[in-house]
Amino acid sequence: MKFVQIIGFETERMDEMERIFEEAGRRFGGRPGGPTQRMLLKDRDNPRRYLALIEFDSYEEAMRNSNDPETGRMAEQLGALCIGERVYTNCDLVDQRELA
Repeated sequence: MKFVQIIGFETERMDEMERIFEEAGRRFGGRPGGPTQRMLLKDRDNPRRYLALIEFDSYEEAMRNSNDPETGRMAEQLGALCIGERVYTNCDLVDQRELA
């Protein structure tokens, strides 16, 4: 079952975070067990608040990725650019479809 981790965070340094996201996409993209898709959302009511949705093929793959030292280093870099704590929500993907 596909798995999605939602990470809620606030920052005023999104440009710097985007560079880290892009670099991570080059390093992790296509590697077995890595993220398969990323979506970044910006809160219209709070311009400092964002949600990152990271999709994996399974919960187990996501946990292996989370335990990777490279992932830990990236999380530390991103955390240093955040205001306050990040909020993690772990979800099993039950349904996904195009509506158009």
